Amino acid sequence: MWRLLHRHGWSWQAPARRALERDETAVALWKKDVWPQVEAPRRRSEPGSSSRTKPGSR
Repeated sequence: MWRLLHRHGWSWQAPARRALERDETAVALWKKDVWPQVEAPRRRSEPGSSSRTKPGSR
């Protein structure tokens, strides 16, 4: 990928530091309150059906 970017005159860039406007308390609150609701639920450890139309059949 790097060669393709370089060939077209692009470069890999990463931010050197965090934004000055970043509000750490707001980020911490978001992680605590919102992220658990957004995060994908964990898969069940028990075997299930591969059919989406008949979840109870085997």
